Amino acid sequence: MTNNSFEANARDNKTRAYDDCWLRLDGIKDSSFQKNYRRCLESVYCKADTRLAKTALNELLSGLTRLTGSSPKVVDDPESSCIILSILAFDKEIDSALATNEIAKLQPEGFLIKAVKDNKGSKIYITAKTDKGLLYGVFRFLLYLDQQKEIGKLHLLENPKNPIRMINQWDNLDGSIERGYAGRSIFYQNNILTTDMARVKYYARMLASVGINAIAINNVNAHKEETRLIADKIHMVKEINDIFRDYGIRVFLSINYASPIDIGGLSSADPLDDEVAKWWVDRVAYIYKNIPDFGGFLVKADSENRPGPFTYNRNHAEGANMLAAALKPYGGLLIWRCFVYNCQQDWRDLTIDRAKAAYENYHYLDGSFADNVILQIKNGPMDFQVREPVSPLIGTMERTNQMLELQITQEYTGQQRHLCYLVPQWKEILDFDTRAKGQGYPVKKLVNGSTFPMKHCGITAVSNIGTDYNWTGHYLAQANLYGYGRLTWDPDLATETITEEWIISTFGPKQELIDTISKMLISSWPIYENYTSPLGIGWMVNPDHHYGPSVDGYEYSKWGTYHRADFKAIGVDRTVAKGTGFTRQYRKDNYLMFENIETCPEELILFFHRLPYTYRLKSGKTIIQHIYDTHFEGVDQAIRLKEQWEKLNGMIDEKRFSHVLDRLKQQIDHAKEWRDVINSYFYRKTGICDIHSRKIY
Repeated sequence: MTNNSFEANARDNKTRAYDDCWLRLDGIKDSSFQKNYRRCLESVYCKADTRLAKTALNELLSGLTRLTGSSPKVVDDPESSCIILSILAFDKEIDSALATNEIAKLQPEGFLIKAVKDNKGSKIYITAKTDKGLLYGVFRFLLYLDQQKEIGKLHLLENPKNPIRMINQWDNLDGSIERGYAGRSIFYQNNILTTDMARVKYYARMLASVGINAIAINNVNAHKEETRLIADKIHMVKEINDIFRDYGIRVFLSINYASPIDIGGLSSADPLDDEVAKWWVDRVAYIYKNIPDFGGFLVKADSENRPGPFTYNRNHAEGANMLAAALKPYGGLLIWRCFVYNCQQDWRDLTIDRAKAAYENYHYLDGSFADNVILQIKNGPMDFQVREPVSPLIGTMERTNQMLELQITQEYTGQQRHLCYLVPQWKEILDFDTRAKGQGYPVKKLVNGSTFPMKHCGITAVSNIGTDYNWTGHYLAQANLYGYGRLTWDPDLATETITEEWIISTFGPKQELIDTISKMLISSWPIYENYTSPLGIGWMVNPDHHYGPSVDGYEYSKWGTYHRADFKAIGVDRTVAKGTGFTRQYRKDNYLMFENIETCPEELILFFHRLPYTYRLKSGKTIIQHIYDTHFEGVDQAIRLKEQWEKLNGMIDEKRFSHVLDRLKQQIDHAKEWRDVINSYFYRKTGICDIHSRKIY
């Protein structure tokens, strides 16, 4: 590694046409702090020579240059004070400086960062069992320095809690992004690769810096052009894979289940047809010939009019196992989405419940899937709503590999025009006790494989990035991508810790910035919920684009997202006693909790129960008054968000300050629209007045 290499990278950081996000590493402004760092940061010794190790070394050199303003030198022998990068077992002398019990604790993707003083000086060891762990250690070290923490007694030993930490890109080859709110695709344009592959590399850096190790690079709804990615457009996948490989990220493709028909010339895609199975075996061999370290396939089948095994009267295990068999000789994985429901639902039929679909389609198949199949389960039974219960499928399948699916892109939470920080929501989901084997088995212990034996498991999420300069449409929405990565690495991290890390790395260490932006972020999800959808009812959005209020937008549609409001009551009865029986899909303790109106969490009460508007909540308010109050309060809170941000004027560069301020002004206007539409709808439906006599139309 030459100085020219990392110095060029550092220069590129200042001239690129996109934001640095949390990797800006602006430099340590405190001169005494900087001086203390420099002595042990002025040279680097690297005892590893793999491709990923070279990436780690380059990132360390570039990052230190930006942080300290001085280019470190690469030395051939460890100096008295230096940083030592090493992969365990490469050098016995280096290994001997570290405690054996600590080395034993390291897992393949974990790392140890340790400051060691001896009679020759001070050294900082960044070591791991693999080069991938070494890369994660380097990024963690740089972000630690960026927090301006003391390194004299630095001692971090971290292992990722989840084996698979994945991103799903819903990018289409024409450059559009399904549910994308931050510009066009950074990968594709006009059905070819983008010319800005440097930006793709920067994205790989961003993901690796928070521990992401897998990515699906196209939309789960794979259409005509995307289907060709496993055929004549494989070179596009290879070029993207070459970039992500250098950052330890395995590339997956979302495939069209009907590919044997659409590009193979067969008359069927029946998974039990030998000719179809052979076609896939040959196709997978072709992919791995071009991309030997290819990750595997992501499949959305039999949902929203996508093809799948149901076409041939086969079940999902039969559909998935055929593809898994083709992938298995190469170590490939088959990720099968559980987003399946009867999209031809009749709103008149009160017995059909979309929420029940995933469980009904998959639970009876527990133990039937091949060991390289992973079921990808959405966090809730509906569709990434601002509030919905955890899917009952999580925690009730004991013999099947599983992944949790979240959504970073804010489809139903303001579409990155509104501030809505999702880390608190995800923490709530991950901490929900499934009661899988009694008390104390939260979702985070299901999807990491520690509750039931799983060969493959983890967490994935739909990405929120695009070609906008700031990547995420709203500068503050960068916090969702950062926070997602940190939570997949360690779901036990506190929301406050993640939030503070991101703020310091993005805006700097000034305490007023940290306090104000933390408060804004952490309060934003409840604020959004207040002025939109009450008590777990969900939806009430405009059809198709899902932005803005439309209370009856889906009420009579085939999609099954009903609130069932009339002039007397609102909510869907999902109890066993009188309703659809959805509650029975949960383990006994949770079933009884949701079934009983007295123990059902009030924030979800209208998801599980149909209640009169005059029903009194524990606060003493009636449901209708709660609806009025929260919608007025939500607008007031949105106004306060803007006021809090305005106090930071002069502490943040004008470009970011003005952008966020403009978004917050839009949010106030949109919050008022939500307030007035929702309150007017229910006032007109019920004829019940607001006890505070506020303006309702």
